[in-house]
Amino acid sequence: MKKQILVLSLFAVLAACAGSKESKEIIGTDVSLYNQGMDALQGKKYSKAINLFEELDRQHPYSSYAQKGHVMTIFAKFENEDYDEVIFEADAFIQENVGFKNLAYIYYLKGLADYYRISDPKRDQGHTKNALATFQALVNRFPDSKYAEEAEQKIILCQDHLASKEMEVGRYYQSTGNMLAAANRFQTVVNEYQRSSQHLKLYTVIAEVYTALGLNDEAVRALSILGYNYSGQSVWYEKGYDLLTNIDDHERKYKDQDWYQKFTKGVNKVFYN
Repeated sequence: MKKQILVLSLFAVLAACAGSKESKEIIGTDVSLYNQGMDALQGKKYSKAINLFEELDRQHPYSSYAQKGHVMTIFAKFENEDYDEVIFEADAFIQENVGFKNLAYIYYLKGLADYYRISDPKRDQGHTKNALATFQALVNRFPDSKYAEEAEQKIILCQDHLASKEMEVGRYYQSTGNMLAAANRFQTVVNEYQRSSQHLKLYTVIAEVYTALGLNDEAVRALSILGYNYSGQSVWYEKGYDLLTNIDDHERKYKDQDWYQKFTKGVNKVFYN
């Protein structure tokens, strides 16, 4: 008997919920739904705004307000920190609205959805790579957009973050004596993250690895690039000097020359031989 009462009570609750949902169904004109959504958005009622904009799209898919509503849906989800949904919606919008005049803005929101989830260099850098790809696409497709300049700045920050990750892994390999693996990591920074601030110390640690591998000519080349681009700028420059003067095969050649001459000779060797 008690079991029957519980089952009947459950059905009553479900029926009440169904009736309540039906009674609160949103129906309106395209203008009305859009304006209600904007009011909710301005009031920071993001879930309500999303619901209204999605209803606008469902009920009036061919309305001129449907496209605007879709944009506002993406923005509302961004403000609500539903970042995976932002990326999904942005991709859908980009595919369906190739000629949209403010498409750069959609790319920017998509990029930010990954950018705001960038983690410490010690952790996975999937979001950093995704953000970098999106911002790069924005700059390539819309170089004159007002969002391009901000995207450029974030590209540099993303590259710096990814370079830091590679440098950290490379330094780990270096500390364990796996010099070849370290060299490969450092070379990735050279090839893929040219705008990273890591380059200030990069060429010194590359030279350290090459020296450990017995590749002294390559070490001198790396240090010459350091001297050419970052002359006297940091402690890494001084470390490069110390390393260069202690490379056995080159010690006699450079022994009586000053720091500038040493690096100049290395630069000539890189760029003119």
